[in-house]
Amino acid sequence: MSNSTDVFVIGGGPAGSTFANLAARRGFSVAMCEKDEHPRFHIGESLLPMNLPILEQLGVLDRVERIGVPKLGADFTMSNSGDEALTYLFDRSLGDNPDHAFEVRRSEFDQLLFEASREAGVDARERTRVSDVTRLDDGTHRITTIDSDGVEQSWSARFVVDASGRDTFMSASRGWKSRNPKHASAAVYAHFRGVERRPGENEGNISIYWFEQGWIWMIPLRDDVMSVGAVCYPDYVRTRRGSLETFLLSTLNGIDEARERMLTAELASEVQATGNYSYLSSRMSGPGFLMIGDAYTFIDPVFSSGVYLAMTSAASGIDVAEAWLSGGGLRYKLACRRHERYMRRGISAFSWFIYRFSTPAMRFLMSNPHNRLGIVDGVVSMLAGDVFNNGSVRRRLSLFKAIYAVAWLGSFRDSLAARRRKRESVQQSAHGAA
Repeated sequence: MSNSTDVFVIGGGPAGSTFANLAARRGFSVAMCEKDEHPRFHIGESLLPMNLPILEQLGVLDRVERIGVPKLGADFTMSNSGDEALTYLFDRSLGDNPDHAFEVRRSEFDQLLFEASREAGVDARERTRVSDVTRLDDGTHRITTIDSDGVEQSWSARFVVDASGRDTFMSASRGWKSRNPKHASAAVYAHFRGVERRPGENEGNISIYWFEQGWIWMIPLRDDVMSVGAVCYPDYVRTRRGSLETFLLSTLNGIDEARERMLTAELASEVQATGNYSYLSSRMSGPGFLMIGDAYTFIDPVFSSGVYLAMTSAASGIDVAEAWLSGGGLRYKLACRRHERYMRRGISAFSWFIYRFSTPAMRFLMSNPHNRLGIVDGVVSMLAGDVFNNGSVRRRLSLFKAIYAVAWLGSFRDSLAARRRKRESVQQSAHGAA
């Protein structure tokens, strides 16, 4: 059986559902295939304020409000230091940005976005995987799909969007994917009930705890559920001898401040682990195709950037698809160039912080903020996701980078030791995956 469509989207996560929804709203016929079935468990539950305008475009902001926990900011704690948590509130952001975001169960959030795309007119199919994408001589693409019953179908599409997440369907199959030589981490995580929340209006804020081997997240969700995870150097994870549950609880118990909040906690899910190894594709777009979200690059779960970058790449990428579907040529080349420059600017801004997040200098600066020249406000704006077009934010982040360089030199021995450990850990991870 053969089908035809203007746009074919591989993957029905936040990136794919956002792109499909917006493309359908522009009047294009859209098909989307998701290999799994919603609802499904997924980490990455903390949204950013700059997600909200996109959710409004999709017509789902009110629904997300109903399933989410309001998040006014983020707090950071240096483990076993005796210092109180330092809270960064989004209302300090520069510019006219939302002063809050939401913490959401990804199973609910992803299903909500997927169903909203159907309501917009998308032919959205679950439990259907893509096995092949071939570009034909006439410029269209032939896509082969296989559903859960093993039934194979052929599609003809004028434009293809790879939103397959960490499967990186097109990038992996064409040899465009490469491991990031600068960064690697691993995460162990689970849902708990009975974890102590922050008091008052800050009860929905995400909490970050630095410790020697990495950092801990605590993300409050509805129904007294807390997402708790440890992002660690891979060499630390390799020291595990018992179960994942024992490893995670042992890690949490080694952090005084986290242990206190976990005193009455009970597991509410299976403990899981993932190798959050950073990667990048050598291509983002090409004749009649675009890769968005984690299908193009994955950095790290720091700052809750993953879902935001995924949805932003989808919203920005609509102009790329429209340029191709309107005839391609120079207009398409310019649209690709604008989109890629835009996305790389935001990815670069997050990456700079993420690659240095566990360094002694970064921990010191984030734990001892000084708002001279509005630098802290610039950092808060970055935490809110305002990393693309705001010149005021970019200027303050440039100042922060200069201050970071001074702080790095001020803790030279510790900084050098941390850099050496990270480099060795990345190399060991690359060798183990080879």
